[in-house]
Amino acid sequence: MTEWEKMKSGQWYCCLDPELEALRARARRAVYSHNTCPPDARGAMASDLRDLFAEIGPDCYLEAPFHCAYGLNIHLGARVYFNTGCVVLDTAPVRIGDDTMFGPHVQIYCAQHAKDPAERAQGLEVGLPVTIGRNVWVGGAAILMPGITIGDNAIIGAGSVVTKDVTAGETVVGNPARPVT
Repeated sequence: MTEWEKMKSGQWYCCLDPELEALRARARRAVYSHNTCPPDARGAMASDLRDLFAEIGPDCYLEAPFHCAYGLNIHLGARVYFNTGCVVLDTAPVRIGDDTMFGPHVQIYCAQHAKDPAERAQGLEVGLPVTIGRNVWVGGAAILMPGITIGDNAIIGAGSVVTKDVTAGETVVGNPARPVT
């Protein structure tokens, strides 16, 4: 298997692979196009970025600047909104439901790096998917860690670090994020 095939199948892979670097370079070009295009010409999302994503529902909007690692693993439902400065490190599928909104500087991470220093130095990592339901609000500067699922209608407080799944309708805050009681 190639490193790209390993990454797509959820296996450990080497992120230093030339094929993966070429895919990241393509994403960087699309991100640059989005982030530097005049707002009136760009609209909701620059066409290079739109062409990169796996799936985009109607009426999605990404403020600039925006950053993603590959873009190929990003699935957006209808009316998804990303405020300025958001980052999606999509080494695995990132699925976002309809009407979900992200405050400024939200970060979504899929990569889990090797814990062994020698393996980490070799570029070994695994991508863990992140799934976000419908009508979720993620407050500014929140960080969503690899492998988590957030249920429909949940709220993630600003600055929270989400390390565990969040159930539907739940509000979590803090580092690590915990339910509001």
